[in-house]
Amino acid sequence: MSADVAPPPHHTRQELMVIEAARRLRDGDVVFVGTGLPFLATTLAQRTHAPSLAMIIESGVIAPQVRRTPISVSDPKVMHRAVKLGTLREVLGTLLQRGLIDVGMIGGAQIDRYANINSTWVGRPGGQRRRLPGSGGGNDMASHCRRLLILTPHERRRFPERCDYITSPGFLDGPGGRERAGLSPDFAVTVVTDLAILENDPATSALRVTGLMPQVTVEEVLAQTGFRPEVAAEIQVVAPPRTDDLRQLREELDPEGVYLKAEDAVAVRR
Repeated sequence: MSADVAPPPHHTRQELMVIEAARRLRDGDVVFVGTGLPFLATTLAQRTHAPSLAMIIESGVIAPQVRRTPISVSDPKVMHRAVKLGTLREVLGTLLQRGLIDVGMIGGAQIDRYANINSTWVGRPGGQRRRLPGSGGGNDMASHCRRLLILTPHERRRFPERCDYITSPGFLDGPGGRERAGLSPDFAVTVVTDLAILENDPATSALRVTGLMPQVTVEEVLAQTGFRPEVAAEIQVVAPPRTDDLRQLREELDPEGVYLKAEDAVAVRR
């Protein structure tokens, strides 16, 4: 780095994961958003480059102007200046299931090769299993949104070859899987982790590595992935965060560190 170019601001990989997810939302998008890091990313996008972005919340809140990140879909903070305080039936049936949502923002305990998501339980039948929160609106999002944006830490246990249980469908068993299940094939998935960007290959439907976080290698990503993803011919390195994006995350959106926990993130060297 030349002497006249300032180094990027000190940040964590978790912070950059949220910022990169926010960058992938466009002004005017209608986004069905879940709690946690998806809320942070969507609110950051709305406050920066996508002021006309409309959030849709599972509890029935339509197009709010969220201030600090809420702790649940029923937190009053999510209702600030909403266009409408509706119902679960309205947002799932009238909007989502009619195909009127552009992007679903979601997390997941497991994401497999074909971008199927498990948030129900982990463990094999007959063995020890651990119950998870379940679907909520996750299955509806993955079934009816045009794009799915998944945020998750990149750990080998989170990326198995095949999910222990499919809560929310990606491409199911591969090419043609969605069509055979009666779902729209007009669908794309992007997974943003603290190590990499993975996107579905239009030809194979499988996730492939298309981007890396700064200072992360392809070998590191493969070592933390339970299946062997393809690697795109041209890998993009994610741009470092802007100082103002970090300020908004730390001081305005999550000042108490409810979701951005320093001890859970890896500091990026200058």
